[in-house]
Amino acid sequence: MSAHATPDGLLVPTGHGRTLAVPAHQVTFKVTGEHARAASSFEVVVPPGFDVGAHVHAHSEELFYLLEGELEVLAFEPRVRTRDDWRNWESSSGRRTVRATPGTVIVVPPGCPHAFANRSGEPAKMFFQASPPPDHERYFEELLEILDGGGPPDHAAIAALRARYDIEQLTPMRHDASPPPGP
Repeated sequence: MSAHATPDGLLVPTGHGRTLAVPAHQVTFKVTGEHARAASSFEVVVPPGFDVGAHVHAHSEELFYLLEGELEVLAFEPRVRTRDDWRNWESSSGRRTVRATPGTVIVVPPGCPHAFANRSGEPAKMFFQASPPPDHERYFEELLEILDGGGPPDHAAIAALRARYDIEQLTPMRHDASPPPGP
């Protein structure tokens, strides 16, 4: 390559990208650390009943953009971090969880507790960016391998995985075919 040559950009057409799918989650890798230095990008399908559980990253920054469906979301430090369920958390300024609809953007800086859950009866789809790459790429590959085991999630294996990838789990990850009623 000459001193004035620039690298080509990346174009990922609709429906393309490497997809990993299990009943609890589906992730399509759109942009990986192979192609970008700033962030990895994914399209994520969140099935009914899936709750990622509240968690926090010490170093990673994330962006979520809801494309289809509805998700209950959280992105704030609560007054009290209860260990069982994040749905009733409230910030010191009175912020509470939000029902996100298509077009909603959630930006999560390092250190900010956050969560999402699909409490509707329909799948939701979101665009998701994680910075820096490639940690979330590797995390998704290993997480979906654990979730593909069938039965309830292996919480010990997920906890060990998350500890390796800058994820402090605050409430449990859940996947239930019959979502709990809304708050």
